[in-house]
This record gives sequence, C-alpha cells and structure tokens, in this order.
Amino acid sequence: MKRSILVLALACAVQAAAQTPVNAAAWEKQAKGITITRDDWGIAHIAGKTDADAIFGMMYAQAEDDFNRVETNFINSMGRLAEAEGEKEVYRDLRMKLFINPDSMKVRYAGAAPWLQKLCVAWADGLNYYLYKHPGVKPRVIAHFEPWMALTFSEGSIGGDIEKVSLPQLEAMYGGGTGAASQESPPDLDDYQEPTGSNGIAIAPANTVNHHALLLINPHTSFFFRAEQQVTSGEGLNVYGAATWGQFFIYQGFNTRTGWMHTTSGVNDQSDYAETVTKKGDGYVYKYGAAERPLTAVKISVPYKTATGMSKKDFTVYYSSHGPIVRKADGKWIAVKLMQEQVKALTQSYTRTKQHDYKSFAETMELHTNSSNNTIFADASGDIAYFHGNFIPRRDPQFDWSKPVDGSNPATEWKGLLSVKESPLLLNPASGWIYNSNNWPWSAAGPSSQKQSDFPDYVETGKEESPRGYHALKVLPGRHDFTLNSLVTTAYDSYLPSFERMIPPLLKAYDAAPATDPLKAKLADQIAVLRAWDYRWGVSSVATSLAVFWGEDVMRRVGTDARRAKVNSELYLAQAPGATLLQSLAAASDKLAADFGKWQTPWGDINRFQRVNGDIVQPFDDSKPSIPVGFASSRWGSLASFGAKAYPGTKKWYGTSGNSFVAVIEFGDSVRARAVSAGGESGDPGSKHFLDGAERYATGNLREVYFYPNQLKGHTERVYHPGE
Repeated sequence: MKRSILVLALACAVQAAAQTPVNAAAWEKQAKGITITRDDWGIAHIAGKTDADAIFGMMYAQAEDDFNRVETNFINSMGRLAEAEGEKEVYRDLRMKLFINPDSMKVRYAGAAPWLQKLCVAWADGLNYYLYKHPGVKPRVIAHFEPWMALTFSEGSIGGDIEKVSLPQLEAMYGGGTGAASQESPPDLDDYQEPTGSNGIAIAPANTVNHHALLLINPHTSFFFRAEQQVTSGEGLNVYGAATWGQFFIYQGFNTRTGWMHTTSGVNDQSDYAETVTKKGDGYVYKYGAAERPLTAVKISVPYKTATGMSKKDFTVYYSSHGPIVRKADGKWIAVKLMQEQVKALTQSYTRTKQHDYKSFAETMELHTNSSNNTIFADASGDIAYFHGNFIPRRDPQFDWSKPVDGSNPATEWKGLLSVKESPLLLNPASGWIYNSNNWPWSAAGPSSQKQSDFPDYVETGKEESPRGYHALKVLPGRHDFTLNSLVTTAYDSYLPSFERMIPPLLKAYDAAPATDPLKAKLADQIAVLRAWDYRWGVSSVATSLAVFWGEDVMRRVGTDARRAKVNSELYLAQAPGATLLQSLAAASDKLAADFGKWQTPWGDINRFQRVNGDIVQPFDDSKPSIPVGFASSRWGSLASFGAKAYPGTKKWYGTSGNSFVAVIEFGDSVRARAVSAGGESGDPGSKHFLDGAERYATGNLREVYFYPNQLKGHTERVYHPGE
C-alpha cells in the first residue's frame, strides 16, 4: 500500500514538473523583490525596485482581485469572445480581427523599444505567475499570456475606436445578408441610450482657499470596469488611480506632481471612405483617381464555442488603402480609417504617468494616440489645462467629414495630424477653471473658452451644450473658495437642469387645460409637487421620481416628432401638444402607482445600487438587499451620474453605469486626495471588499487616499510578496 502511494506521488510530481513553466523559478525570484500592501479598503499599493517589478506586482494584484475581468478585456481585444460565449459573438470578434492581427502585433512588439518590451514581459509574467500559483483558476480562453498581447489593448477607454463600427452592418457585409441593415439612417430619439463619458474639473490656485490646484476625476463607465491601485518603483514611478482591468498603466489618476482625467471626446477622429468597387477576375478593384487598384482579400477564421466543442466561421474580408471594408451603403463599399499605432499608444499611456509638469505631459500628448479622449490636467506648479481629442487627422474642409467621402478622390486623403497647439487647447484660462463632461469644448472655461469658428468642423461633432454642461456652467463660475471638500460637494451637486427646461411647458399645459378636462383633477396633486420642486434630486424626493418617470415617458412620445423638426427633445416640449404632456404625466403617475403602490414614492425607494455576485453582467433581484441612491441619470444633467432602469422581474431601478470611480486631488508640496469606487475593490462576493465601498459611493462620502507610506500606518490589512 505504501509503495503504491509512493509511486502515485512520484507520478504526480513528474506530471507537475512537466507542467511547471520553465521560468517559474525566475518568477519566484522576481516576486521576492516586490511588495504588495493591502490597505483597509483592500486597495493594492505595489512597490518594486524597477518599473518592470512594479508592473509584475500590479498585474498579480489585479488578477487576485478579479481575474475574470482581466481576462475578459483581452479576450475582447483579441477578438476571441466567441471562444468563450459562442456563435452570437462571432461578428464582434470579426470586427476586432479586422484591425488586431496577432502576427502584426508580434511584429510591432518586436520593433518596440527595449524598455517597453521589458514592461510587456513583466505584464505577462505577473499574470502567468498568478495562474501558476492558483491552479484552481480556470481561464475561459487565455491560459497563457504573451508579451505582445499587451499591445492589443493599449489605451483604457471602455469603448475604443474599433467599437464604432456597426455590428449589424458588418454582418450584412460579410454574413450573406441583404445589406439592408447597412444603409445609413438617422438616429431614432425614441431608442434612448444612457449617456456615456465622464466628468473632469480642474480648478486653478487663484480659485481655491489653499491656493493649490484641484482636480476632479469622475469617469462614467459601466460599474466595476477599473481597479483602484497605487504603483511605485525605485525608477521614479509613483502613481495612484484607476487602472482598466488587465492594463499596466493608471488610466485616470495622479502622481506626486500631476493629475489627469480623460473624458470621451466628440472629435471626428476617423473617416469613412465610399469605395467604387467592381468585380474583376477572381477579385475586386476599386477606383482611385484615374486608375483602378485591387482590393486586398484576407482570410479570417473566427472560432466559436458550441455545445459539443469548438467550431469556426471563415470569412474573406477586403481592404482598400484606406482600411478594412466594414459595410455597404448606396451602392458603395465603405472602408474605415482610424488610428492604428498600438506601440505609440501603449508608450503614451504609460509614460504620461511619470511626467511631473505641464511641459513634459504636453510632450507625451504629441504622440497623438489617446484618440477618443479629451484630457483635463492639473499640477503642483498650479497649471491647469485642457487637451481636446488627441488624434485629429488634418483634412480638406471642403468635404463633409460627418459622412463617407469619395474614396476615389485623392483630395480626401488625410494630410497628417493637427498638432496639440493646432487643436482646441486651454492653459491657465482667466476664468480659473476648466471642465469637460464629454460635451463640446466651446464652454470648457466659460468666457475664457476657445471659439468654434476658429477650428474645422471635424474637430468637434457636438452641436449644442449638454445637460451636464449647463450644470457645470451653473456651479463653477464666480467662485474663489474651492477646497478638496467643496469640490466633492460640487461633483455631487443635486441640480437637474433638464427639468428646469422641461417642467414649465408641462405646467403651462396644465394651467391652460379647461376645468372640464378629467386630467385637471387627476393631476392636481402631481402638478402641485412639480410646481414647488427646486429641480434637485434626493433619496426622499417624490418630485424626482415623478419627474424622471414623466421625462422617460414624454421623451418616447415626442422623440420622433422632435427629430423630424430637427429640435432638441427637451426644447421641443415647448411646442408639443399640451394634451400629450398631460397624458404622459398621467401615464407616469399610473406606472409609479402600479409598480410601487402609489405615485408619491420617494426616489430612493426606486433608484438602487445592488451587487449580488461577481458576474460581469449583473443580475438584479428586488427581494435582495440594495442601497438607495439619490443621484440620477446624466441624461437630466446630473453631474454625479447613475444610469439605472428596471430589469426583467424587477420594479426597482438598478444602476449599471455612471459614477464608477470618483477622486478629488489637491496638489502642492504634497498631494492630498479622497476617492471612492463603486461597490468595492474585489470581484469576489466572499471578500469583505466586494461591497464595502457601496454606502460611501451612494452618499458621496469619499474616503482618504493613503498615498504616502505614513498614511498607511494603522490602515494596513496585509503586506506580502506576489505568490505568498
């Protein structure tokens, strides 16, 4: 019996040795020089001798907190989602594979600077070491990370440029459909989508009590999309903030001297080219000037999971000199041209975290690869700045770049890029403040803003001020008393400017209705509540509930007419039939009563934060615990955004997007900061850090950031090396 056990043990040892990566010993040695300190909120503070050591520890800590999200981001970035989730994701994968090819990424990696290669190796090693030390963790797709893979997701936006390509239109192009889905159509305002983007505010020293620059970092993304971390090294790295799961740089954050916040830009940073294509022999050609050029045909296979194993779909896709063909429209094949500089993008994303003043930070912006973002900046020298977009192709203004341009006309080619100074740029405006809420830049510093007429149309696609923009313009001007705490209060200001425009037409319609109208009596109490309302949200506010339910209903009723009239839906209410506005309020009241027992339901009883498991797509259940949230959707101009709605089987509304990370920073001889993340740092429901930030999140009660070692004293939960 003993001999059998010994033989079995030896066999297991031999098998384990065969499976042990050849560099496991090197990982173990490197890990011993890296320290991870978990504070009492579970946030990892990683320290290494070199930047590569710090990146190794950073990725190990991310994998500890939520390996599923780390892996999923790179499954997406490499076009391998169908391998995990089946045939329904084939065209999403095809879209990625049109732009991200493993062979080309390997070539680009091989040509990258040695220092960047070293960081990519550390990135892969940290993740692979985690999998080696946690054999019970079973990756869905990526069992081994390779350094080149870091290039496939090189800037931290939740939806990059590639995701602007329409999946239905792509499927119509390559899936054998009729092509009807590929026809351009105007947006239907009835099909509402929660506004995306973020808030950023920078306050100059002249407008602050302590005469130090202040910065608000407030990304609006899907919840739990980023990890909160601090990463330091003996080579000068010391950065804190939000890192998109799986990436080795802090995307939105600060170091000892500078801070930066990215908001979604309205810049037109890519171009669609209508190619005139004809069949010729076994292939296709497209017209270019007086000549014909062959379209390049490429075979792409997309594997996908089935109930019985793996299958695949094979595609022949086409490229013109402008880029991949992604759809058909009006008898043309449409190619899309966008930024494709993965090495530069990763370089810029990382190196900006180590810049210590405006001049050096601006130099990183000249890499022009933070393509879909605006940037709000502040530093310890007192500089505040706004950079608009970061990848703006120079184009001939005679063409309408909001539509596909003629690909056969050489005059439509890009002519380089606009420099940072040629793009909308603000540095220390006289107003003493800068903001952006993924709206146009023409109000970013109030009267100190730049003029739209000074720039080409393609620099900004937004045609009017956004609701959050109106809100910012109400709370920022004329103040010289900002502090760290008052900036938090400003970020959570409860004003809902959309309703200040929408409610008066409703009140006017009610007042004009004849006394014999049955709605006059039915809506008397509701109108009294809205007439007395100060347009501010709150958990105990009945008016907020009534206004939001009415707002959702009335926008569905008037959206199509507003679009046809080419009028903003909010402004259209002033000319909408009064009966429509009143009928909508009656329907909203009935909906509230049906769902919650009475229309007089406080907003906090409806609007809830809930996190019941670690799934990326969260389930919701009215019978399980949840937390009231006072702030509302950014649709209505709420700066603190909470995108919530009812889900199948629920009456209460649950948020899935909006405020995901909030931080305020004061720069000076040292930095002071406060922050909060939605829910908690860990994706494990069994961890106490799965939900320990929820109450602070819901109330805007930001906690102190432990940036310096002395701040961690008394607030340390665990100190260890990766792998321990």
